[in-house]
Amino acid sequence: MTKELKFESPTFKQRIKGMLGVDFYRLFHTPLFCIFLAIAAIIPAMVSGFTMMPDQNGNKIEPLYSNVWQIIAATEPLYVIREIADYANMNMVFIFGGIMVSIFIGHDYKSGYVKQLFTTHAKKEDYMISKTLVCAFAMVCMCLTYFIGGTIGGLIAGYETSVNVGSLVCAVLGKMIMSLGWAALYTFLNVIFRKYFGISIASSFFFGTGILIIGAAAILGNSPILNIFLYGSSVFACLSSNLWTIINCLVVSIAWTAIYIIVGSHILNKCDVY
Repeated sequence: MTKELKFESPTFKQRIKGMLGVDFYRLFHTPLFCIFLAIAAIIPAMVSGFTMMPDQNGNKIEPLYSNVWQIIAATEPLYVIREIADYANMNMVFIFGGIMVSIFIGHDYKSGYVKQLFTTHAKKEDYMISKTLVCAFAMVCMCLTYFIGGTIGGLIAGYETSVNVGSLVCAVLGKMIMSLGWAALYTFLNVIFRKYFGISIASSFFFGTGILIIGAAAILGNSPILNIFLYGSSVFACLSSNLWTIINCLVVSIAWTAIYIIVGSHILNKCDVY
């Protein structure tokens, strides 16, 4: 008498662990990750340093900042940009990060990995979750290298270093937390435009710049209500941040992550994923 073999389906934890293992392996074994870490460090250092260089007439260019930490975060939560210095801070990571996510996910389709994956792995939500978490990790690392590069650049430029350390820490943590929501948005956009690589990069760049929130701010004014979206809460994390800022960023980031993963998974389940 033969015994019937029973095969149990892997649990959610097992599926996610397997996909995360593959995605992290791909992330760490591609030059893409290192390139964008370097970009995130070099850009703020260059912005700080070049604003202190003399022009053709030997006159020193007016610096963008007066303090080392202003390249990390704005002094207050401004949605209406008064000058470029209000914009050129760690929020630039969310622009670099969007491009990186587009390339990372775009390679899945170009290499045929997605076709192989969904032939043996039917859970589309697992793909969305894994990509979001791995890309969020990459963007957090970019925030760290940005912090290092920006700090070194500001110190070399000779800016002042006075700051409320607690507010600075809260600002940096807030922006790192927002990486989760941004990664979910970019994963969602790349699912929508999966067949059009150029459009996926352009859309990630467009949303990363925060143009929609800046436009809304021009109409509504410098309003806290704009925190309901990702860029709004990213701006809210500034050099006057506190514990409430971290809570705000956490709630917004998790809420939008859940929305993008649910909608993105639905799209993948209803449409041709190849």
